[in-house]
Amino acid sequence: MSITRRNYLQGAGGLLASGLMGRIGVSPAAAQSAPKGLPSTMIWSTYDVGSTGYVEASAIADAFGKKYGSRVRLQPSGTAIGRVRPVTDGRASHAWLANELYFATEGLYEYCAPDWGPQDLRTLLGRVNSFSVAATKVSGVREPKDLKGKRFAIARANSSVNIKVEPILAFAGLTWNDMELIEFPSYGATMKALVEGKADCVGVAPAAATLRELEASQYGIGWVALDPANKAGWARAKKAVPFVEPFQETIGAGLSAQNPVWMMGYRYPMITVPAKANIDEVYAMTRAVAETYDLYKDANPIMPRWNVAKAGTPPMDAAFHPGAIRYLKEAGIWKPEHETWQAGMLERHAALQAAWKSMMVDDPSARAADAAGLQKIWEARRAKTLESL
Repeated sequence: MSITRRNYLQGAGGLLASGLMGRIGVSPAAAQSAPKGLPSTMIWSTYDVGSTGYVEASAIADAFGKKYGSRVRLQPSGTAIGRVRPVTDGRASHAWLANELYFATEGLYEYCAPDWGPQDLRTLLGRVNSFSVAATKVSGVREPKDLKGKRFAIARANSSVNIKVEPILAFAGLTWNDMELIEFPSYGATMKALVEGKADCVGVAPAAATLRELEASQYGIGWVALDPANKAGWARAKKAVPFVEPFQETIGAGLSAQNPVWMMGYRYPMITVPAKANIDEVYAMTRAVAETYDLYKDANPIMPRWNVAKAGTPPMDAAFHPGAIRYLKEAGIWKPEHETWQAGMLERHAALQAAWKSMMVDDPSARAADAAGLQKIWEARRAKTLESL
């Protein structure tokens, strides 16, 4: 998506705040080597300054400046809408998203509103991340079935975390009702609850710093392992949430190369564009991320996971853009099984968008409903739509 000079200059403080504006300038000689179609100026919406996603986007933006002379402005936001709306409105060329991409394409939570509904978005690449349920070692929790009856720490408003717990429960045929839910006001507080002995387990990414406290505490740390050989368990997990896959993690509290754990893999951040984005520009952006890899791969320990051989494969929270697929096919990364996954996601997107449109046109109660009422109506309509696929 092309960004005008006016768009780029408006609010350039986002990039100034990161210290990148002084380092990324246009070099005509360097720009000659840029992939054809790569815009010379871009705006990327990201998570807040200091977040992992912001740091990763900064490193890749810096690499673009060094190799191609590109000008990239980062536009950070602490809210999901604040990251998604700029790219849907055309004020940003790319969004670096987490599970708000799934919520947006499915019409969930804040996207279940008359001015939203399921959005038509596509991914280019996404860095592999891991997630599972951390448990106190004394709880005896080792696999999903052990969660039954345990005290689970939950922050109700943290939908991005909670949505990733659901496939872990589904793996063992469990639901939220099978645990004793203990509510806390924040993500940080849920982890602290294990350190303080107030809960047995919590859904979390293994790099969270508080988990080191749990590891060193009297309760110790353990992880719910998701056996990749359990095909039935993974089928249930993927039915609950389609963007998950087995991933063996070695980085984080209680983990090492000698003590890895099979967890749930997902993608964060995912480089996202509207489905209607120009194919040549998307192809060029995907190629540019691949070509600059050597310039950013050592920026921090997680950056090697941006190697396109890893970052350019399903599953993702949305289907891939055809421009990205074009590059991935040229690079020999895109396989027949990826095409099968892509077709299923495109069918899912189209079905949900059609169901939302039909609901808002044909159901007067939906048009008149308040936020809670609309969510209830859409929840039933969405479930029926997905069952038909």
